[in-house]
Amino acid sequence: MDVEIPDKFYFKIGEVAAITGVKPHVLRYWESEFGAFTPQKGRSKQRQYQKKDIELVLLIKDLLYNQGFTIAGARKALRDAKKQAAAADSRNDRALLLELRSDIRRLRNFLSGQP
Repeated sequence: MDVEIPDKFYFKIGEVAAITGVKPHVLRYWESEFGAFTPQKGRSKQRQYQKKDIELVLLIKDLLYNQGFTIAGARKALRDAKKQAAAADSRNDRALLLELRSDIRRLRNFLSGQP
């Protein structure tokens, strides 16, 4: 998935279609099937995709077209990936807190003159 996403804040559905190679009606269908992305709508009621939405579209496209997942299978794969990422974040947060606690203890011992 070596797709160059321009450095912009918002993209219209036509731009997303051109970048990802997915037709606009398919993008609208995926929005209804995958709760993971719902582009904002501007004043003109046009969809405004963000870079993260485009990355998700590319991931869904890969799951469906290249890896042969069904819609339900791709939905489950995305859910599982999100759970794994949350678990990894939790482990990283815990490790960071333990390291911080250790640093505070060392600083407290240093300031009190204890080894």
